[in-house]
Amino acid sequence: MERGAGATPHSPDDGAPTDLTPPGVAHEVFGDRLPLAEQYCAALATAGVERGLIGPREVPRLWDRHILNCAALGELIPIGASVVDIGSGAGLPGIPLGIARPDLRITLVEPLLRRTKFLAEFIESAGLAITVVRGRAEQPDVRKEAGGADYVTSRAVAPLGKLAKWSLPLVREHGHMLALKGSSVAEELERDRMELARAGAGHARILECGIGIVSPPTVVLSVERVPRAEKRANKQATRRAERGR
Repeated sequence: MERGAGATPHSPDDGAPTDLTPPGVAHEVFGDRLPLAEQYCAALATAGVERGLIGPREVPRLWDRHILNCAALGELIPIGASVVDIGSGAGLPGIPLGIARPDLRITLVEPLLRRTKFLAEFIESAGLAITVVRGRAEQPDVRKEAGGADYVTSRAVAPLGKLAKWSLPLVREHGHMLALKGSSVAEELERDRMELARAGAGHARILECGIGIVSPPTVVLSVERVPRAEKRANKQATRRAERGR
């Protein structure tokens, strides 16, 4: 029988219950919405593990590695922006972002039914104003329903070149892709520079957020969806650079 989101989470070896008490900095991030973040943490630690959305060994580090790490992304997004989170999985980074920043208009895009059911159930139970769209980011119907956003976010979805191809059609011109990445992001950016140019990405920057909140800070690659003329110029410049090596 499946336990509900309010069930007691257990440690990875199914021993004593895991302590899910939020760290002190969580109040700085979530303010009076911290109880919603605690509710989400409990849902991940119980139903999320049971449905295979989160590995059991991640439970002790849900706050630092997942929830706060993702909520920190809000530092890079202005008030009232629209955000599409692709390959949302268990709702990371979209749900922590939506809890910390209720001013944002957030849509979660996820193709797998078991994941979208979890997302929809939690969003309803928490009373969050977040939309869930089932499908893949590259599908025309998903682009029609969720496209035109100011920002598109992702975490551990795909290599950078492929990620840009999926993400950028969902944002308006001069909108941004914010991809949560690891310490090797600079090497990945260099490797996929040509694919980024083909996808219409420009003005790539590697940013850190959550300094003083999470350690190490959250690493984010930001790229802008450039107009068509600039896209062509970027592709030509990248080709010249490749030939000159």
